[in-house]
Formats: sequence, structure tokens, C-alpha cells
Amino acid sequence: MIAIQKEREELIEMFGIHFELLYNLPPLGSRILGLLIIDGCKTGLTFEEIVEKMGASKSSISTNLNLLLKMDKINYYTLCGDRKKYFKPCPFSERLSNYIKILAFEKKIIDKLITYREQTVSCTEEQCNMDNVKAYKAHVCEVEELLIKTIDKFKEIEINNSKNNN
Repeated sequence: MIAIQKEREELIEMFGIHFELLYNLPPLGSRILGLLIIDGCKTGLTFEEIVEKMGASKSSISTNLNLLLKMDKINYYTLCGDRKKYFKPCPFSERLSNYIKILAFEKKIIDKLITYREQTVSCTEEQCNMDNVKAYKAHVCEVEELLIKTIDKFKEIEINNSKNNN
């Protein structure tokens, strides 16, 4: 039992470091997200449970939960007759959909750069730059296609899971 608890703590810490780097989240917010992925995916965790498990102040937990909610990394639900909020990580399909928005904006920038470069290319270095940008655009488009397929698969799994849980 001690080994599995240690493994759980290491996972939360690894998620924490990952989310700090990936989303530029504060350390506590990153670890809360990791905690919710590990312990909250089934029924969610209440505010009080998060405070207890994280060992941080209520105000720090509240601030970081609000940040995670604003960033669409987590959501919550309530139960009829129960005043508590149950926090859960957003489904994978929702979390990955944010990357589609990033890629769309990046493609817009790339297209604008290609148009600009086509009008201004005046040396081999700029031609090389344009060739690299065009190759990068092809890569971004491939990543986008793969991401869309993955999101569709996650949505299918999430729909099937919600049907099985009802």
C-alpha cells in the first residue's frame, strides 16, 4: 500500500511539473490539476478534499481552482440538495480542443508570412526561410489532422462512458 501511495504522489508531482511547463501554471495549480486527474476522474473532489490532500491554505486552493476553471482545465458539478462543488479535470476532448485553436492561429501567421515572403524574397536566405516556413505549414496541417482524429476518438470514448454510467 505504501508503494502505491508513493507512486500516486510521484505521478501528481510529474503532472505538476509538466503542467507548469506546458501551461505556465503556478506550482499549486499544476499539482491540483494532477491531483484531479489521479483522484478526481470518477466522482470529482470537493474543495475540502482538495485542501486536505494538498495541505495548502483555503485561499491558495480557491485562487488556483478559479484559475484552472478560467483556463478550462477543470470543471465542476453540483448535486441536488448538496451545496458542495465536485471538481473534475475537463474531458480529454475538451483539453485537446484548445490546441486546435492554437494551431488555427499559428496557420494564420504562417500564411501571412508566406504571402509576405513571396512578395519580398530578395536573397537565397529568404528563399530558404520561405521553404522552411512552407514545410512547417505542412507539418502543422498534419498535426491538426491527427489531433482532430484523436479528439473524435476521445469524444466517442467519453460518450460511450457516459452511456455506461447512466
